Amino acid sequence: MNAANVVKSRWLPPWLRVWVAFCGLLLNSVFHVIPLMFIALLKVLLRWRRARVVFDRWLMAIAASWIDVNSALFERLTDTRLQVSGLPEPMPEGHFLVVCNHQSWVDIPVLQKLLNRRLPLLRFFLKSQLIWVPLLGMAWWALDFPFMKRYSRDQIQRRPELAGRDIEATRRACRKFRKIPVSVVNFVEGTRFSSEKHSQQESPFQHLLKPRAGGTAFVVDAMGESLDTLVDVTIVYPKGAGELGDLFANRIPEIRVDFQIMPTPEELRRGDYQNDPDFRRRFQEWLNVLWESKDERIRQMLDSPRPNHKH
Repeated sequence: MNAANVVKSRWLPPWLRVWVAFCGLLLNSVFHVIPLMFIALLKVLLRWRRARVVFDRWLMAIAASWIDVNSALFERLTDTRLQVSGLPEPMPEGHFLVVCNHQSWVDIPVLQKLLNRRLPLLRFFLKSQLIWVPLLGMAWWALDFPFMKRYSRDQIQRRPELAGRDIEATRRACRKFRKIPVSVVNFVEGTRFSSEKHSQQESPFQHLLKPRAGGTAFVVDAMGESLDTLVDVTIVYPKGAGELGDLFANRIPEIRVDFQIMPTPEELRRGDYQNDPDFRRRFQEWLNVLWESKDERIRQMLDSPRPNHKH
């Protein structure tokens, strides 16, 4: 661990450390979102193809800078150890599907810290209500994050015309990514892990919830042949997961992250998950095998010796 980081962070009491982090994140967001929205407005008004290409580059540069500063706050205000294996070499071009287990909201800044400027900007699927989050909602919109509106069974029963709208929204969101470098992140379990959810599901995996194949399949289908690389990320918290407040209060001492890079299986890029039962079965089998491997990897990561450095 860098001695300078210890001096700069440990003397702060936890409540002050959290407050400094909150103010830093807020100021950083304001500083970056204002030019981000200005360029996004120009992109909407000036619809020439060459201009839009330039605006997209500026938007990505601002987003990368935003993440850099957030990551610096992570680095300077916490003593959390990051043990990382398989970190990919920089690949700024291409189309990547990033699949990951989901332990905590801390997963997102960890992924951003490790993959910023290595892969194209990470895009997460967001609930449609999040577009109303002050400042951040419009920034996510400007950066083409896909907003999804989920419908419950009761809603669909009352209004059958809603069936399939969330699927079509996924396809529309992903089609636009075919023409630009992108990393689409999918938390395959669909929700954060907890022992209660694990028990309710009767999950066959020791450390994971059951994978939800539908969302992953629709992303693969919508992206088509352009989705050439799969990034399988496994995150574990050996001393227990927490949320952002716990991170900056120094209550998350260690995070371990493993990356597995592989081609997206050719046979999975050609099929109709919704209407072809045989393809749906094969896709689910492939994802279950991937999840079995991830479950074993988590066991090994939890059993491995404690690292002696901070990433």
